[in-house]
Amino acid sequence: MTAPVSDPTAPRALEALVRELTAHPGLRECIAHVRTQPPRPAATAPWPAALAPEVADAYRARGVAEPYTHQAAAIAHALAGRHTVVTTPTASGKTLCYNAPVLDRLVREPEARALYLFPTKALSHDQYREVYDASSACGRGIKVFTFDGDTPPDTRRALREAGHLVITNPDMLHCGILPHHTQWTRLFENLRFVVVDELHQYRGVFGSHLANVLARLRRLCAFYGSAPVFLASSATIVNPKELSEELTGLPFELVSESGAPTGAKTFVFYNPPVVNKELNVRRSVRLEARKLALRFIARGHQTIVFARSRLDVEVITTYLKRGMERMHRDPAAICGYRGGYLPKERRAIEEGVKSGRVRGVVSTNALELGIDIGGLDVSILAGWPGSVASAWQQAGRAGRKATDALAVYIGGSSPLDQYLMQHPDFFFGRSPEAAIINPGNLVILASHTKCAAFELPFEDGERLGPSDPAPVLRYLDDEKVVRHAAGRWYYAAESYPAEDVSLRAGAGENFIVLDTGNRNQVIAEVDHDSAPFLIHDDAVYIHNAKTYLVEKLDWHRRTAYVRAKTVDYYTDAESSSTVQVLDVDQETAPAPESAGVLAARRFGPVSVTTVIRKFKKVKFETQESIGYGPVDVPQLEIQTEACWFTLRREAEALLKARGFDVGPALAGVAQLLRQAVPLHVLCDARDISVAAMVRAPFDQLPTIYLWDRYPGGIGLARRLFASHRAVLAGAREMVEGCPCPRGCPSCVGAQLDGELTAKRAAAWLLERLA
Repeated sequence: MTAPVSDPTAPRALEALVRELTAHPGLRECIAHVRTQPPRPAATAPWPAALAPEVADAYRARGVAEPYTHQAAAIAHALAGRHTVVTTPTASGKTLCYNAPVLDRLVREPEARALYLFPTKALSHDQYREVYDASSACGRGIKVFTFDGDTPPDTRRALREAGHLVITNPDMLHCGILPHHTQWTRLFENLRFVVVDELHQYRGVFGSHLANVLARLRRLCAFYGSAPVFLASSATIVNPKELSEELTGLPFELVSESGAPTGAKTFVFYNPPVVNKELNVRRSVRLEARKLALRFIARGHQTIVFARSRLDVEVITTYLKRGMERMHRDPAAICGYRGGYLPKERRAIEEGVKSGRVRGVVSTNALELGIDIGGLDVSILAGWPGSVASAWQQAGRAGRKATDALAVYIGGSSPLDQYLMQHPDFFFGRSPEAAIINPGNLVILASHTKCAAFELPFEDGERLGPSDPAPVLRYLDDEKVVRHAAGRWYYAAESYPAEDVSLRAGAGENFIVLDTGNRNQVIAEVDHDSAPFLIHDDAVYIHNAKTYLVEKLDWHRRTAYVRAKTVDYYTDAESSSTVQVLDVDQETAPAPESAGVLAARRFGPVSVTTVIRKFKKVKFETQESIGYGPVDVPQLEIQTEACWFTLRREAEALLKARGFDVGPALAGVAQLLRQAVPLHVLCDARDISVAAMVRAPFDQLPTIYLWDRYPGGIGLARRLFASHRAVLAGAREMVEGCPCPRGCPSCVGAQLDGELTAKRAAAWLLERLA
């Protein structure tokens, strides 16, 4: 709650580290940009007069004489009954913004209840201690409980009856509380506050699900006679007020001006050296992350490395552990952290980082959240994390409040990374992205309509949040899932609908990984969509730098059987996708030939089939490919929304007349659009996929497809259809700014011998897609 006591030598040490980076002969030429944000002092305000004295005194006793200005403003809004969202930087004390007004109500009204929602169990457990300590200091016997899959049955009974403040996650609210609302009568009758933390995490499919879960929650609250105030907190995104209102259907007050102190933060853009001048290929981000992280750790700086994927986490963790051994240091001081690790293992790592025992941690965006891991010195972003908001969140894990910090962004060879290396002002001057949700996604809405009907019958004309469920209810009536009688829709099926609905993906349940060499002990979980890539037969599954060979993947039982084995390579599965157009909802009018436009632009529903046929083996140290193997897993199919560009029939002849081949031209444009879309449509690169087809099934014409990666779509392809000019302009800027002569991974992709015109072909074609 108060500013940490920092080592006075730490800022000077970090300054020296930056000077060393910019002066070192082997590193200096890789520094593309350095920018330091100056420190900022705290701005405080008196505790709001309406706050219960017991609460203010409890915080004063814990060292908070006065709240920061944004905390005081948020508390005042909440005490006045206004729904409020706070969006301020990492470590600015957002927790107090909602804890104080909630405790105020629980002190004044002993029967009152509050519900806290955190996106992960780990974050719920992390925040439990903070709110428990604060509530205990109030001295009113406020009972705080966490409710998740690990909560024992006896505790569940106690918290339903006596829990004043219930901490849970959206998944448990969805399947453990709402369907059993008759057992939670005290909670629903007396619910005064609902807290939604880490609001920016609720984007895409997860956010679209949560909007429907909250609509079901508000529906039950109305049934029991309560109308809770919603309090939300978020990292910096461009639309926090809009997102809060979309998620809840309620008007919100926005608090965004932070009064928290900050230390100086130095941001270094680091561009790895070119190792192949002809192809403009740069040294591996993984290897550069290893080099820099070991340098920082050796100099006593606790460091976090954010990797783009689970595989990257394990490869970099392996590199760092081996590097520590070569330096005669304890490799146990290095840990990986990602989804799939078991809960106890993750919490042990969190405590190790917080205590300082772990000197280096490699993580996916799992540690981007507000889990308290103390104040690290250095944050390394191993490749672009996908969004401006994520980049600032990850950089913010280094340095807490008044302590200085260093953040290093390592660029890869991709067009997006190289664009940012050449245009750092795009990052520093850009507003963070908008979080996009689509609660009306038909697949998601149908799932929650069933769940809501199970909880309470629908009245004729009743809405579910912003959506009209009537068409879905009529369909469910035809399917004998609901029945209509006397102006109401009653749930009629025997199944329990909530347990079949995953909030975080469109596919089925997780896979478990069993170690056959250790009595079939469960060592990890893998989500459904990642399983074909990570745990297929003969894959190398890496868990905290330990390698296992997958002996068998039992797809139907959702189980992978592995055995520990030391190998000097890892595996990387490769996939390909085909797109089948189902309908055309929108399209541009055909352009006259004189306009020079060679493509039609369309939008509509599509079916996408993804096939994983083979994997490659890659040496750890050299990154060389040492062989391939087959992958035999079911193909993945989704129906979603797409935007696509279809070339006119004469386009291929025009390309050939200029000496261009349509295949490399299409592939080059697709590669550029894949990189440009996240910057201009304002989404994560992982939310959208791209494919080029020389003979598309729809009309046998050359086509480039861009589609939402979630069943039913979440609005990204629709936004691309509307804002395509900015995306095409960004793609042209990427290809024109690349210094390579014929095409490389930093623009149109690595080209085969003989494809000498791919770059020029892609640039020419891009000019004619507008």
